[in-house]
Amino acid sequence: MTSVELDMIQSAGVGALALLVGMGLTRKVAFLQKFCVPSPVSGGLIFSLITLILYGWFDIEISFNDTLKSVFMLAFFTSVGFQSDLKVLKQGGKLLVIMLTLLFVIIAMQNLMPMGITRLMGVDPLIGMAAGSISMTGGHGTAGGFASVLEGMGLEGAGTVGMAAATFGLIAGSMLGGPLAERIIRTKLTHEQMQPQDEEIDPAMAGIESDEASPTGRTKRVSTNEQEFQQYAKATYCILLVMGGGTLLSWLLAKTGVTFPTYFGALILAAVVRNTLGFINYKEDGKWEKAEKLLDMERIISVGNICLSMFLGMAMISLKLWELQSLALPLIVILASQVLLMALFAYFVAFPLLGRNYDAAVLCAGMCGFGLGATPNAMANMSAVCYKYRYTVKPFLIVPIIGAMFADLINTGMITLFLNLL
Repeated sequence: MTSVELDMIQSAGVGALALLVGMGLTRKVAFLQKFCVPSPVSGGLIFSLITLILYGWFDIEISFNDTLKSVFMLAFFTSVGFQSDLKVLKQGGKLLVIMLTLLFVIIAMQNLMPMGITRLMGVDPLIGMAAGSISMTGGHGTAGGFASVLEGMGLEGAGTVGMAAATFGLIAGSMLGGPLAERIIRTKLTHEQMQPQDEEIDPAMAGIESDEASPTGRTKRVSTNEQEFQQYAKATYCILLVMGGGTLLSWLLAKTGVTFPTYFGALILAAVVRNTLGFINYKEDGKWEKAEKLLDMERIISVGNICLSMFLGMAMISLKLWELQSLALPLIVILASQVLLMALFAYFVAFPLLGRNYDAAVLCAGMCGFGLGATPNAMANMSAVCYKYRYTVKPFLIVPIIGAMFADLINTGMITLFLNLL
């Protein structure tokens, strides 16, 4: 076996190339557009298949350096922490509280069920954790973030298992949400509830994708190139500053003996900074302003998403698909069970608790999206439903708040609890 090791710069270069290839594929392949498959996932999968062919046919193993991949991951989760504005809880009202409660329950079930399956099949329960909420609600970002933790606990190829499960969940979440909402609307709502409202449907909502905390964040702004540079520079500096402090917080958390992902300290510190600034005022041009205005959230989110794309590209190219061979049957059983669990939970539990109305049906489509895939999947699912029937405001306010602000925080805490119980 010939081993070829790429350094951190070469690895980042191949990751960027995979991202660009994926972007080209997304523009050309309708399937990838329909199911909102991220460009780094589609492009990275091609490169991981190439490394599989090299390994299986030519006895060449390509190894990638993870240094910059870890930096990109840390930057992304820091941007997620910055989006955790607790004041927006008031905007969602009762439905937001119910959705948060349902999120707690589904995350717990996504971990309990696969651990039970692995026990029955006599395989490592860590496989169940890798295919649990880490890769379902968490998606590719959390799967990559916890890969080193799971490998440290003894699961060989944890990154490959997690990424494969996350890719499956991404596609399944997009395929399940729309048809499930359609069935709910057709079988459980009255004809009057299905009728369009008086206002005109906004066709643009059919393709909306957003990771931002509220609809106001989607407002387009016109600025000069120099202003854009300054805004992005400030956003980058904010992320780097909190990343540095977050590593110290992670070091302190590690001293407790409890297992935390490496990004947890930065995520928590960013959330603390964001909400602390909300209570501080400063004077500008003779007027008192909230200090949180100093954070340019749109640019922080953009920088975070750039880092997420690079992280995913590097994570996907480094998949060792040959390690999945021995795990094929348990993984298939667990993933099929996760889809069935989400469908039954949304149909029989979430829909009644959310109000048994049109908003509830649309929210169920979104729940399937971010419960198995990611927030953009949820937005695409709801947009498809609303474009067919009628637009409704609340789901498009609540789901981005859940996906951008709370899903990763709740999921990380729940995963940490389960890992420390093993």
